[in-house]
Amino acid sequence: MSSHPFTACPVSPPEPVGDEPPALDALACNLTVPGAAYSAQIARAAVRSVLHAYRLDPLAPAAVQVTGELVAAAWHLDPGRSLYLSVRYRDDSLRLTVYDGHAPHAHPRLAAHCEARRRAALRLMAAVVRSCGGA
Repeated sequence: MSSHPFTACPVSPPEPVGDEPPALDALACNLTVPGAAYSAQIARAAVRSVLHAYRLDPLAPAAVQVTGELVAAAWHLDPGRSLYLSVRYRDDSLRLTVYDGHAPHAHPRLAAHCEARRRAALRLMAAVVRSCGGA
Protein backbone atom coordinates (compact mmCIF):
# COMPACT_ATOMS: atom_id res chain seq x y z
CA MET A 1 0.00 0.00 0.00
CA SER A 2 1.43 3.37 -0.97
CA SER A 3 1.26 6.46 1.15
CA HIS A 4 -0.30 9.69 -0.08
CA PRO A 5 1.22 13.10 0.67
CA PHE A 6 -2.20 14.69 1.26
CA THR A 7 -3.54 14.74 4.78
CA ALA A 8 -6.76 16.55 3.93
CA CYS A 9 -8.80 17.54 0.91
CA PRO A 10 -7.77 20.83 -0.71
CA VAL A 11 -9.80 23.82 0.39
CA SER A 12 -12.20 25.22 -2.19
CA PRO A 13 -11.72 28.83 -3.21
CA PRO A 14 -14.06 31.28 -1.52
CA GLU A 15 -17.41 32.02 -3.12
CA PRO A 16 -17.43 35.16 -5.25
CA VAL A 17 -18.82 38.19 -3.47
CA GLY A 18 -21.85 39.89 -4.98
CA ASP A 19 -24.35 38.82 -7.55
CA GLU A 20 -22.33 39.44 -10.70
CA PRO A 21 -22.73 36.96 -13.55
CA PRO A 22 -19.64 35.75 -15.36
CA ALA A 23 -18.37 38.01 -18.16
CA LEU A 24 -20.20 37.33 -21.43
CA ASP A 25 -17.00 37.16 -23.42
CA ALA A 26 -16.01 34.20 -21.24
CA LEU A 27 -19.05 32.20 -22.35
CA ALA A 28 -17.60 29.20 -24.15
CA CYS A 29 -19.35 25.92 -23.49
CA ASN A 30 -18.74 22.78 -25.52
CA LEU A 31 -20.54 19.48 -25.25
CA THR A 32 -20.35 16.21 -27.14
CA VAL A 33 -23.55 14.16 -27.21
CA PRO A 34 -24.30 10.76 -28.73
CA GLY A 35 -25.79 10.65 -32.21
CA ALA A 36 -29.18 9.64 -30.84
CA ALA A 37 -32.70 11.04 -30.74
CA TYR A 38 -32.56 11.89 -27.02
CA SER A 39 -29.45 14.05 -27.52
CA ALA A 40 -31.53 17.05 -28.57
CA GLN A 41 -33.12 17.06 -25.10
CA ILE A 42 -29.70 16.94 -23.43
CA ALA A 43 -28.39 19.75 -25.62
CA ARG A 44 -31.44 21.95 -25.04
CA ALA A 45 -31.18 21.52 -21.25
CA ALA A 46 -27.46 22.33 -21.32
CA VAL A 47 -28.00 25.51 -23.36
CA ARG A 48 -30.83 26.62 -21.06
CA SER A 49 -28.59 26.13 -18.00
CA VAL A 50 -25.62 27.93 -19.52
CA LEU A 51 -27.72 30.91 -20.57
CA HIS A 52 -29.25 31.09 -17.09
CA ALA A 53 -25.79 31.07 -15.47
CA TYR A 54 -24.76 34.00 -17.66
CA ARG A 55 -28.05 35.84 -17.04
CA LEU A 56 -29.06 35.51 -20.68
CA ASP A 57 -32.48 34.06 -19.87
CA PRO A 58 -34.29 36.26 -22.42
CA LEU A 59 -32.34 34.49 -25.19
CA ALA A 60 -33.21 31.02 -23.90
CA PRO A 61 -36.50 30.30 -25.74
CA ALA A 62 -35.05 30.97 -29.19
CA ALA A 63 -31.64 29.47 -28.37
CA VAL A 64 -33.17 26.28 -26.97
CA GLN A 65 -35.38 25.91 -30.06
CA VAL A 66 -32.43 26.45 -32.42
CA THR A 67 -30.26 24.01 -30.46
CA GLY A 68 -32.93 21.32 -30.64
CA GLU A 69 -33.36 21.85 -34.38
CA LEU A 70 -29.61 21.74 -35.08
CA VAL A 71 -29.03 18.58 -33.05
CA ALA A 72 -32.13 16.81 -34.39
CA ALA A 73 -31.24 17.61 -38.00
CA ALA A 74 -27.64 16.45 -37.56
CA TRP A 75 -28.80 13.23 -35.94
CA HIS A 76 -31.48 12.60 -38.56
CA LEU A 77 -29.12 13.14 -41.49
CA ASP A 78 -26.29 11.05 -40.04
CA PRO A 79 -27.51 8.90 -37.12
CA GLY A 80 -25.13 7.15 -34.79
CA ARG A 81 -22.22 9.59 -34.88
CA SER A 82 -21.36 11.82 -31.96
CA LEU A 83 -22.44 15.44 -32.24
CA TYR A 84 -20.44 18.37 -30.91
CA LEU A 85 -22.29 21.45 -29.62
CA SER A 86 -20.52 24.77 -29.14
CA VAL A 87 -22.16 27.71 -27.33
CA ARG A 88 -20.29 31.01 -27.42
CA TYR A 89 -21.01 34.68 -26.95
CA ARG A 90 -18.87 36.89 -29.19
CA ASP A 91 -19.35 40.33 -30.71
CA ASP A 92 -22.67 40.83 -28.90
CA SER A 93 -24.08 37.66 -30.44
CA LEU A 94 -24.91 34.22 -29.16
CA ARG A 95 -23.36 31.59 -31.43
CA LEU A 96 -24.71 28.06 -31.46
CA THR A 97 -22.87 25.54 -33.60
CA VAL A 98 -23.36 21.81 -34.05
CA TYR A 99 -20.69 19.75 -35.78
CA ASP A 100 -21.37 16.27 -37.03
CA GLY A 101 -19.08 13.64 -38.50
CA HIS A 102 -20.71 13.63 -41.93
CA ALA A 103 -17.91 13.82 -44.49
CA PRO A 104 -18.34 16.11 -47.50
CA HIS A 105 -19.28 14.39 -50.73
CA ALA A 106 -16.71 14.41 -53.53
CA HIS A 107 -19.32 14.23 -56.27
CA PRO A 108 -20.91 17.67 -56.88
CA ARG A 109 -24.42 16.31 -57.43
CA LEU A 110 -24.32 14.31 -54.19
CA ALA A 111 -22.93 17.32 -52.33
CA ALA A 112 -25.75 19.53 -53.67
CA HIS A 113 -28.38 16.93 -52.73
CA CYS A 114 -26.95 16.61 -49.22
CA GLU A 115 -26.87 20.41 -48.79
CA ALA A 116 -30.49 20.65 -49.95
CA ARG A 117 -31.51 18.00 -47.39
CA ARG A 118 -29.75 19.94 -44.62
CA ARG A 119 -31.41 23.22 -45.60
CA ALA A 120 -34.83 21.57 -45.73
CA ALA A 121 -34.29 20.01 -42.30
CA LEU A 122 -33.38 23.40 -40.84
CA ARG A 123 -36.27 25.53 -42.15
CA LEU A 124 -37.83 26.06 -38.72
CA MET A 125 -34.45 26.95 -37.24
CA ALA A 126 -33.85 29.48 -40.03
CA ALA A 127 -37.24 31.10 -39.34
CA VAL A 128 -36.50 31.40 -35.61
CA VAL A 129 -33.07 32.89 -36.25
CA ARG A 130 -34.46 35.40 -38.79
CA SER A 131 -37.24 36.47 -36.43
CA CYS A 132 -34.60 37.21 -33.78
CA GLY A 133 -32.51 39.27 -36.21
CA GLY A 134 -29.77 36.68 -36.40
CA ALA A 135 -27.87 35.01 -39.17
